[in-house]
Amino acid sequence: MKDWIGSIDAFAGCTPTPASDDASFRRYFRLQTGADSFVVMDAPPEKEDCLPFVRVAGYLEAMRLNAPRIIEADLDDGFLLLSDLGTHLYLDALQQSSGDAGRLYTDAISALLTMQRRGIAFQASLPPYDDALLRFELSLFHDWLCGTHLGLSFSAAEAKAWQTCCDLLTENALNQPQVFVHRDYHSRNLMVTDENNPGILDFQDAVEGPLTYDLVSLLKDCYVRWPAEQVRQWALQFYRGLDGSMRSQVDELQFRRYFELMGVQRHVKAAGIFARLNHRDGKPAYLADIPRTLSYIVELGPQYEELQFLVRLIEENVMPGMVGDA
Repeated sequence: MKDWIGSIDAFAGCTPTPASDDASFRRYFRLQTGADSFVVMDAPPEKEDCLPFVRVAGYLEAMRLNAPRIIEADLDDGFLLLSDLGTHLYLDALQQSSGDAGRLYTDAISALLTMQRRGIAFQASLPPYDDALLRFELSLFHDWLCGTHLGLSFSAAEAKAWQTCCDLLTENALNQPQVFVHRDYHSRNLMVTDENNPGILDFQDAVEGPLTYDLVSLLKDCYVRWPAEQVRQWALQFYRGLDGSMRSQVDELQFRRYFELMGVQRHVKAAGIFARLNHRDGKPAYLADIPRTLSYIVELGPQYEELQFLVRLIEENVMPGMVGDA
């Protein structure tokens, strides 16, 4: 990586300093040249494909959203030189001062509406969030959290109830209007920026998928939690910002159901991923986020009879097994 940086005239002699890493195999380094700062992404090509990142970065730039611009690329070796969106994560800002939440979420909701509206031109070029992908994601909870981490096995009746739950959540996703989906639109992937807030990161897994997916990621965040009534108000803010043609397809009551059940699919998936990160990738810190993530599902229990099996499973088997992981 240093040799590649040194081969770019403007950066010869610059020393990269660690900036961050994430739940993938990617690492990030910051380069300083004079008053200007840049980021180098190191994505081992045998583990990560940079091409989707490059492609989606171009889509977001065309939408005039604030995402890193690609300055130089070596796709064969997995190196990208990117513009720098700074160091101020939404998560840090929200934890430091909840009084800023209204402004930050208004900006993030506005950017999401722009992504869906202008993303119409690009969404057909994205992979589909199809039945197979949705069901694979749900299987992560069953296989990695319930199975590998907690050692739970399902009886025949439980396996049937789990399958019914998966059918419900998959159909809820597929029945929604399909839009440009970032797929990880939350406080650890949004940066507070002085202009065109927020800065948007980690978009390489974008798909064409459900209307409410990114909104759930944002408002029912796995890393920071807000009161249910506040989440409802922000969700309605998004709904009222949709084009009239979209609202004519989905009334407010249907939108609410789409949103709530989409959250269940996402949180089941995320909990499974957090367990996989621990056991497969040696990243145990994410286990502490599982109780918060699953608490959203438990909260919905009284409103959705269809979720009773899943809620009982979480309350009686999963949550007690997580004691000591937080």
